[in-house]
Amino acid sequence: MKKPLIYAAAMLLAGAAHAQDLPKTHLKVVGGLSNLTAYTDYERPFWTKTIPELSKGQVTADIKGFNEMGLKGPELLRLMSQGVIEFGTATLSYFATDNPINEAIDLAGLAPDVKTARAVTEAFRPVYAKLYGEGANVKLLGISTYPAQVLFCNAEIKSLADIKGKKVRTSSRTTAEFVEALGGSSVTMAFGEVVPALQNKVVDCAITGSLSGYSAKWYEVSTHLYALPINWNQQIHAVNQKAWDKLDPKVREFLQANVDKLVDDIWDAAARQTQEGYDCNTGAAACPYPAKGKMVLVQPSDADRQLLKQVLNDAVLPKWAARCSAKCVEDFNATIGKEIGLVAKK
Repeated sequence: MKKPLIYAAAMLLAGAAHAQDLPKTHLKVVGGLSNLTAYTDYERPFWTKTIPELSKGQVTADIKGFNEMGLKGPELLRLMSQGVIEFGTATLSYFATDNPINEAIDLAGLAPDVKTARAVTEAFRPVYAKLYGEGANVKLLGISTYPAQVLFCNAEIKSLADIKGKKVRTSSRTTAEFVEALGGSSVTMAFGEVVPALQNKVVDCAITGSLSGYSAKWYEVSTHLYALPINWNQQIHAVNQKAWDKLDPKVREFLQANVDKLVDDIWDAAARQTQEGYDCNTGAAACPYPAKGKMVLVQPSDADRQLLKQVLNDAVLPKWAARCSAKCVEDFNATIGKEIGLVAKK
């Protein structure tokens, strides 16, 4: 009967001994957006509590969200490449203008559920690892995601086709092309400008994470929430290659194993928080937070799901393939295309 206890104690001792083997190391990390749950509930505690605790105080870190440092986001990959930032987290769509390959895993309509989003991300990860490693001197440690990006509207919307004629705030080129293919007008604006824009009917609808919209109180200025994931907004966790190479091999192994766990936790949270966003914006009893919105939750029909797929195939994918390189399209077809039965053509 005592065997499991003895085994558990032995494993704890082995873990403690392993932690003591780690040399004293202090890291500087630039995290994601500091006002979102991926950062506050996962990233910051990971670097400031989990890593020091698991390493018995041998590995410590300072972290700030990139917005707290006065950065916009798109410059993060360049700063990591130059070694100005060592460890960093950044949304892939920020780098889409530099290279359309950064849109590959998050094309509008590509992943209508979290399982598909994770599958396409994992399928394409080796391509990004090689791209950043060879082209930017950046080592990819993992790719996580925000909750599903969905439509908040301050106008009645019963189906995806109702986007026609509406002004919609989008945050990436691929979502803009998606909206325009449905006959809507795409409007680019910063996240912080959306509440007054919805309030004053500058836009009719806006796309963001279901829980991000709740956190920013979009439920106060919009009436309908459309529960069909359009995209996900994945983010990379990466490190300057030279900074990584300077770390003790045992520290590298320790960090990679734990970043893998962090990424898994954020993916699990994204699935849960997508539903929490639906519940809290609409005032469902299942909402775990005190503030509750009164939005109408619109469930997508089979016809809507079919339309999502059609727009991806007829408009979003061809436009993306046209601006990405032949090698990029080839890599897409060999990975994501094979995973979900899709073919991009140059």
